Amino acid sequence: MSEAPLQQCPVCAEPRAEAFARIGGRDYWRCPDCEARFLAPALRPTARDEHAHYLHHENAPDDLRYRRFLSRLTEPLLERLAPAAEGLDYGCGPGPALAAMLREAGHAVALFDPFFAPDPAPLRATYDFITCTEVAEHFHHPHAEFTRLRALLRPGGWLAVMTCFQTDDARFAQWHYRKDPTHVVFYREATFHHLARLWGWECVVPAKDVVLMRRPPAGGAA
Repeated sequence: MSEAPLQQCPVCAEPRAEAFARIGGRDYWRCPDCEARFLAPALRPTARDEHAHYLHHENAPDDLRYRRFLSRLTEPLLERLAPAAEGLDYGCGPGPALAAMLREAGHAVALFDPFFAPDPAPLRATYDFITCTEVAEHFHHPHAEFTRLRALLRPGGWLAVMTCFQTDDARFAQWHYRKDPTHVVFYREATFHHLARLWGWECVVPAKDVVLMRRPPAGGAA
């Protein structure tokens, strides 16, 4: 039997991704460079199916439990922001609780979401910070998405990502995060450190499933 051909990794764009697992008729791949795991591109959900699934999310801005969840990202990010910073909540969803929390802390936050805030005007500005919470695992083309986000950040700006890190291949088949039909790419902590090295950016992991990546200040490498 011939081996499956290699694929391009949708995260780091290296052409060496290898077959990883077949679960319930769904094929997954892994990248030996950035360590991401991802669903075979042909099996990604349609935009219509994605939208229908997202309508069942219950993430209201005044939900205290959801705010506590988001505070794992907001607290370390706020420690690093100058007063009255300007930011973008990328993939804000139908109830932008994160933006509300950051605005309450004195920062200006624009919104973009392909389904719930599709006005492209915010994508023509630049920002001191960009947040991306429980969004990156939905990216069908993460390399292109991260390239866009990098271009939207001002020198010295922070990209704050929250996504459940994949840690255990032996438990991948039963992992609740994999079972969400709209989750198509799975990152390890090492994935973000790898991207940061490629970009010449600072990368810190201040809390479980949270990564903060900083574009070098003016005069830096990137």
